[in-house]
Amino acid sequence: MLFRRLNWNIVGWFRTVSLISYLVIGLGVAAMIYHGFEGGQGFQPSHMLRLGLSFTGGTEVDVTFNTPTTTDALRSGLASLNLADERINTVGDGNVRFTIATQTSFANDSVPLKDALSKVAAFDPNRLSITAIGPSLGGEYLRLALWALLIALGIQFLYIAFRFGWNYIFGLVTVIALARDALMMIGIYALANRPADDAFLAAVLTVIGYSVMDTIVILDRIRENTKIMGGAPYETIVNESIKQTMTRSVNTLATVVITLVALLALGGASLKNFAFALLVGICSGGYHSIFYSAPLVLVFRKRQLEAAARKRREGASTERTSSRTDAVPARGASRDDVIAARRARREKQKSTRPAQTSPVRYKRAKSAVETAEMEPIDPLDAQESGLHDEAYDAGHEAINLNLEGFDLPEHEPHAERQE
Repeated sequence: MLFRRLNWNIVGWFRTVSLISYLVIGLGVAAMIYHGFEGGQGFQPSHMLRLGLSFTGGTEVDVTFNTPTTTDALRSGLASLNLADERINTVGDGNVRFTIATQTSFANDSVPLKDALSKVAAFDPNRLSITAIGPSLGGEYLRLALWALLIALGIQFLYIAFRFGWNYIFGLVTVIALARDALMMIGIYALANRPADDAFLAAVLTVIGYSVMDTIVILDRIRENTKIMGGAPYETIVNESIKQTMTRSVNTLATVVITLVALLALGGASLKNFAFALLVGICSGGYHSIFYSAPLVLVFRKRQLEAAARKRREGASTERTSSRTDAVPARGASRDDVIAARRARREKQKSTRPAQTSPVRYKRAKSAVETAEMEPIDPLDAQESGLHDEAYDAGHEAINLNLEGFDLPEHEPHAERQE
């Protein structure tokens, strides 16, 4: 109830919110380009983001020593192998079991690895596990991960559009916000130089499900308030909907963040990367759901209304042009065309003219010559068609009425007799 009482114009912050998102994404892209040039071998696209072993391929080692040792001692013993991007984690208590993940492949010859481990401390050969992951398997894993992300976004778009009465604005807004969440996660990972492994992919898919739930709550409130606040501007409806749901969104976000911070600080090495990815994604999702998604609905709605108004104006202009073309014959038209156009226009005027309520008007009687020679031609038609000036002047002759001796009807007392 706290945020509902605040006089915040959240939809007015849309440009600032978008600028912050673009800034974070831009810094992430800059960090990825910087990492791509590291190593002194020119630009390497594979180095832009530290991909985990599941995407790049390499070797996973699970070793158990007979005596306790330390991670630093194990790292020093493996230094002679020049491992690429090695990660050493302790499993369980006692400092006797370790997992080693490296992008260096020992699939063809694992003897140097075993010799280096034996120099650190004696280990149990029966409890040594060396798993090799080929580059082709890592590339296939990365391709399937991207497909999973695209399919998830596509299904989200269709389902939301369906649930909101095939309102594609709501579905499009949700997909755009989710895509920005993923880009912000990648950018922050590049800035932190953390490896993007399978835990990162799981975190991305989890964030998509969490963020879309929060976004749907706000969009559903907008739909409800559109009916309740029908007379209010759409900008006011969207702003009030955000404030009404902000308390719920902030409370949900706070509980999740507290749990993830505890997991990041106190969890094991394998869980810290997953907790970091979730923390980044959920904070980004909450930020976009509240301050970006709903205002973006207003932006698309304004564009939709402007496009509809533009089509109506174009349609009305086309209709007026067509009516004017039908009413006025083209210059140089024949006499029959002029007469036909005049008759059609008069018939149209008769069909739309209201009932006659004014007194009867007297028209000049036509001479026998005019009646015999040609049908009366409208002066405007004569002018447009280029006919003889006599037909044009016929419409400008003075009309003199001789009403002497003519008795006016008794039911029109307001009319006076002309002498």
